[in-house]
Amino acid sequence: MISAGPQTTSFLLLHPPVTRPCEPPAGVSRLAGTLISHGIACSVFDANLHCLSAMLGRAPDLDDTWSRRAWAGVKSHLDSLRRRDTYKNMGRYRRAVQDINRLLNNAGVSEGFHIALTNFSSDKLSPLKSGDLIRSYHEPEKNPFFEAFSHAITEIIERSKPSIVGLSLNFLAQALTCFAMMGFVRKRYPGIRLIMGGGLVTSWMSRPGWRNPFGSLVDEMVCGPGEKRLLEIAGVKPHAYSGPPDYGWAVGNGYLSPGFVLPYSASTGCYWRRCSFCPEKAEKNPYHALGTNAVKTEIVGLVRLTAPLLIHFLDNAMSPDLLQAVASDKAVAPWYGFARISALLTNRDFAVSLRQSGCVMLKLGVESGDQHVLDEMGKGIEKETVSLALSTLKRAGIATYVYLLFGTPSEDEKRARNTLEFVAANAESIDYLSLAVFNMPALGKDADRYETRDFYEGDLALYKDFVHPLGWGRLEVRRFLDRIFKRHQAVATILRREPPFFTSSHAPFFSMAEKGML
Repeated sequence: MISAGPQTTSFLLLHPPVTRPCEPPAGVSRLAGTLISHGIACSVFDANLHCLSAMLGRAPDLDDTWSRRAWAGVKSHLDSLRRRDTYKNMGRYRRAVQDINRLLNNAGVSEGFHIALTNFSSDKLSPLKSGDLIRSYHEPEKNPFFEAFSHAITEIIERSKPSIVGLSLNFLAQALTCFAMMGFVRKRYPGIRLIMGGGLVTSWMSRPGWRNPFGSLVDEMVCGPGEKRLLEIAGVKPHAYSGPPDYGWAVGNGYLSPGFVLPYSASTGCYWRRCSFCPEKAEKNPYHALGTNAVKTEIVGLVRLTAPLLIHFLDNAMSPDLLQAVASDKAVAPWYGFARISALLTNRDFAVSLRQSGCVMLKLGVESGDQHVLDEMGKGIEKETVSLALSTLKRAGIATYVYLLFGTPSEDEKRARNTLEFVAANAESIDYLSLAVFNMPALGKDADRYETRDFYEGDLALYKDFVHPLGWGRLEVRRFLDRIFKRHQAVATILRREPPFFTSSHAPFFSMAEKGML
């Protein structure tokens, strides 16, 4: 877990709750691997898994029969999510995750907190308001996870003596607890330097006119990938190769999956960067990809060390070069990831090669089944190509998780119905569906063409409401989805397959179970 080196600087990297507790966090693991490969002492603590486990280990106020039954079976439920046979029975799976989620919610609801397997919010504090995050920092003991994270962090700091604590903040559901954890460390260990980075921090800092409201709380905020900056802080010159991620600390930690899931990023940013309303484009995040030889070498080494049941490629979109490189090798483990629809995926021989390389599922950002909407969004794909890619992947034995986005400025009800017709026509080739309602990013030039207003209250809000030019507002979109789209028999059949809460993270296991791979 800790690799001591010649430097006096040492790090503790923290991953706050709440995120899906089914695989280790990739960001801090990549940072840890870089630090360790440069001889710098580093330890990692997944506070997300620890805090959720602690909440489930504490007897709740049992005020109803359902909660009492859930509490009595919580250990069995947790164990079942780690067993392969559970993913052969959707009913058993649903019962487990719903009971676990109910217990988590009960654990905080009396104090105005809403805890879930994949989310965390407060009735009194908002992660969109810097003032509320500052309050969380100054009153860490009021956070429902305080007892769990304060004891654990104290133990780690007393043992490893870090000079720097880094916190990885990627999602809004982590923000309140991230600041509470920072506040606790500052109060208890005022000599330790605090650094905060991650996807959400990068989005904040990329906003025009950004003025840091947290300057008195944290010593430094890092925008974008943090490997280079952490090495600079440690006074170490980066090697030509920064080294693979470190997951040695995570193996055997009991994540809620039927085997170890290895998260892996072969790139940062997006190679396409042409879609309208894309945060990657708006934030001007550069695209950087590891060479395919380095990717292959790292994955083989990581598979040898972690023996994963599944590899999860985290790239915003796996590039054609990466897909071809992976497809050219024999499978080292089953894998899944996000890919753009392209002519490459319509090639039957290539799809078969992908399947033979271990690909069990691809996540595909189709967004719409209407060609005009696709063109206006800058997707660079044709409906016919999408249909052919879906059927080609299906025939090759690769499951598809299709993402659709409703309410974009170029869509109206007629075009939304075209998407419904498209899904119905291709239903046999679609295994899973994710339906989302469009939010207008506050950052970027795309929003300047529309009349916008505050969507969420708070100075840190990243999205805005807008007046839809075609009158296809959020209310109309939601009515269409609930009353028409979801009730179509073909759509309803697909939606019933989706694993609740864990969605795309657990979907590959159901596909693997169906193919006799579990």
